[in-house]
Amino acid sequence: MPSMLPARQFSTLRLADVLASSLSSIQGLSNTLGLGPANKSVIVLADGLGVSSLRARAGHARFLNSLLTKASVVDGVFPSTTAAGITTLTTGVAPGEHGLVGYRVRDVDRDRVVNQLTGWDTDMRPETWQRSRTVFERAADAGVPGFAIGPRRYATSGFTQAALRGARYVSAESVSDRFAAARHLLDTEPRALVYLYVPELDVAAHAHGWESDRWLAALENLDGVAGRFAGGLKADEGLLLTADHGIIDVPAAKHVLFDTVSALVGGVRHIGGDPRCLHLYLEPDLEPNSADDLAAAWREIEGHRAWVFTRTEAVAADLFGTVAPEVLPRIGDVIVAARKQIAYYDSREPNQSARSMVGQHGSLTDEELRVPLIRSGAYSL
Repeated sequence: MPSMLPARQFSTLRLADVLASSLSSIQGLSNTLGLGPANKSVIVLADGLGVSSLRARAGHARFLNSLLTKASVVDGVFPSTTAAGITTLTTGVAPGEHGLVGYRVRDVDRDRVVNQLTGWDTDMRPETWQRSRTVFERAADAGVPGFAIGPRRYATSGFTQAALRGARYVSAESVSDRFAAARHLLDTEPRALVYLYVPELDVAAHAHGWESDRWLAALENLDGVAGRFAGGLKADEGLLLTADHGIIDVPAAKHVLFDTVSALVGGVRHIGGDPRCLHLYLEPDLEPNSADDLAAAWREIEGHRAWVFTRTEAVAADLFGTVAPEVLPRIGDVIVAARKQIAYYDSREPNQSARSMVGQHGSLTDEELRVPLIRSGAYSL
């Protein structure tokens, strides 16, 4: 059966351009997004806010939707997962370069799979595992102070150290408190590059789905707070609001227990990724064509509802961007990306708590990949 690579074209504007273009605007330089000059820039990352969901709830997010046009939509990254997306935003490079190529990926030196958000330890050091200099570090070189505003629980995490190094972390618990902290920085700093993280939508979506009342309440709150903040921006202050990925709701009836089909797990040593984007890592002593054989088995059985490709095919298709040699083994030998409303689970996994999630992401659908780029203040279109 032929390869089932997705037939999609990524847009010319990418999530990787957002923070980097903001720094360039502060420096008075031309940039990919065409942002005009500003002394201070606030970049809001609304975790999980896809364009399709935002448009579907236009009446509950009137400020954001009033600024959402065809020109204010960008592509996130593949896989469409938080670790990869936020790190691309904060480094300006694709996952294949910065190294966070999935939610759970293989640490080949220690023969294990590690969680890129919460699994950091002394054997996976943030300052070396994440390979690229951040935009905040480049800002410091240019004399522009960088700040990251978010909940206290993330202040010292390994992921924060990997993705946000070079920024001073400012803890603020509620969405309104975070925007108030951003306003204070704008009022006290002559120049500033400010990143503001909003996890509430993603948290609500995972627990209840993006179509739930909980998600809707989080959206309404963000819309109101962001609208009031934008209304107070001064002439030299720019605001961009974007996201790392969108969300698809997957009911429990759509869970696929792939381990129950022996052909789909034959020779597989480790399983990483997300339920909507599996990374399958093979035993090291198998025949050279084993990845092709496993991919063929997946295509025969699951090709009607998933894109299936080998690591070689994914790299050739530029799905991860340019891939550094040391990052290559972190990508699965075979990758399975859901294209229908399903999620893949391994029923042999001792901890099945992930199966309680409703909102899911990770794959290549427009709902998961396309995110807003709302511009206001000095960055208004």
